[in-house]
Parts: sequence; C-alpha cells; structure tokens
Amino acid sequence: MRCGITEILPAAASRGLASLLVVCLSSSATLSNAQQVGQFVEPIFRVAHEEEVSQAPQMASRITPPAAQSPLNLELHPGEHPLMPAMRVAQEGLVRIDTTIADYSAMLIKEERIDGVLSPKEVAFIKVRHQPFSVYMFFLQPHKGRECLYNSGPNNTKGLLNARDCGFKKRLGVFELDPDGRLAMNGQKYPIYKLGVRNLVTELIDVANNDTQFGECEVQTKQSVINGRAATLIEVVHPVPRQNFRFYKAELFIDNELKLPIRYASYMWPQQPGQEPPLEEAYTYVNIKLNNGYTDADFDKENVEYFK
Repeated sequence: MRCGITEILPAAASRGLASLLVVCLSSSATLSNAQQVGQFVEPIFRVAHEEEVSQAPQMASRITPPAAQSPLNLELHPGEHPLMPAMRVAQEGLVRIDTTIADYSAMLIKEERIDGVLSPKEVAFIKVRHQPFSVYMFFLQPHKGRECLYNSGPNNTKGLLNARDCGFKKRLGVFELDPDGRLAMNGQKYPIYKLGVRNLVTELIDVANNDTQFGECEVQTKQSVINGRAATLIEVVHPVPRQNFRFYKAELFIDNELKLPIRYASYMWPQQPGQEPPLEEAYTYVNIKLNNGYTDADFDKENVEYFK
C-alpha cells in the first residue's frame, strides 16, 4: 500500500524532446522475496553537512529473538469488534512515530498487482523525513541506478517529483513531474507521497475504521519472525467477498523491538475453493535505521551524491 518506482522512456522523435515515465511507489514483496534482500548493498552517501545530530541513530539489529508473547496490548474487550485491539495499536503507533521518529532509512521491497498482473519485485534503498515530508529512493532491482526525489510543498502540500533513469537513458538527465500525473502514475497504484511506514499506518487505520462497521471479520494474532526480526503478526480475514471490503486476507507484521510495521501484505479472494489467495500487494521494510538527523541537503536534487 504505499509508494515506489521510477521509469523513464525515450521521447517522441517528432517533438525532438525527451519524454519519460517516472513513478515512485512504496515497495515490497512476498516473504520469500523479502528474505533475499541481503544480497543487495545499499549505496553509501557522504554526510551532506557536518552538523551534530541531537540523538544517535537507532539501528534495528539484524536478528532479534522471538518472543513468547506479543509486547503489544491486543486484548479484546467484551462486546467490541475484533479489529479494535489492532486499531488501538495502530493509533498508539502513529503517536509514537510523530513524537519519536524524525526520519529513517531502510531497504524497501514491493510487489503490486496492476490490471490483474503481479508486477516484478522492486527493491530500493530509501531515505524518508517526516517534517517536511521528503523521500529519496535509489533502486537496486530490477533497474539498478534509477533515482527519484520528492519534497512536499509549503504546509506539506503536494510537491514535485524529480527522477532520472539508469543505463543509456541517464543522458536524458533529471526531470520534474507531477506525482499524480499520467506519466508518473502509469502502471502504479500510489504516488510517492503515499510512501513510508507512517502513511502505511494511517491507511490501515482508515481501512480498519471502515471494516469495524461490518461483521464477517476474523482476526488472529501470533508471534512470528521475518527477516530475522521478531514480530507480532496480525492477520485479518473477510471470509465472504463483499463490496465493503478491500481484501480477503491482510497480514501485518509489527516489529517487537521498534514497534513499527515492517511488512504488510493483502490477498484477494481465491477464484475457486481450495486455491491459494492471489497476492494483491506487499510492502516490506528491511534494515530500518531511525533518526539519522537528515537535513534539507539530504533531499536536495543538487546534492552531489545524487543523480551522478
């Protein structure tokens, strides 16, 4: 459900101009795909400014031991909808993000179904700043070297998307696009300003608010491990297809140490009884590093480390 990829196409020769397609959307993949992220190496960028960081970055350790029980309070109160405990956890998580996390970096993996077809897995190294909302992405798969950069406008209004392709298309240079425009959204579900764990949490709260108005909702929680990280898995199932519901099954993995969602996946209803539900979308965040002290220079298209 969130934001991620850049693609640039050559221009129409009749106009003698470079035309392009740039799309940035939140990324992820199936669990087996997510486990392969270790083969990718994130790019290393020099510090933009020699400024003191108010707090040391918090790096999620590679491996955390599985917990016997969830550190989250998922107690179901008598008579309430099965989604309410997860809703409270999400609302508390949103407050925690807004009060304790200024920025983060991560490896982001994405798979999305577009027009009925599951797109190839995308992997990108990302930097995200919450205020003002800014995103930098460097793609590692399938087109290594693609880059995109987004900064929100005044008062977090919609800003512009800067992007450059890789390979021989690099000579087209860096282009500015409307993130909601036809070129930017071609073959994508979400614009880049929907990217990130905070946007994921707010979207899930909106979906849960809708679903709590209806029955036919089954919720299970259990302890799990994903990419070596101990996590609480919240699984939501709508057994009967209804227009009110966006998915058949959704899985949300919340990191037990960071108290952040590190994977979301949703599946549609099987076409035939007994079939596996088809994956609709999945987003996985790996190697999250919190509070890096990013400045405007980290999201400046003139930064010498970007678009080289």
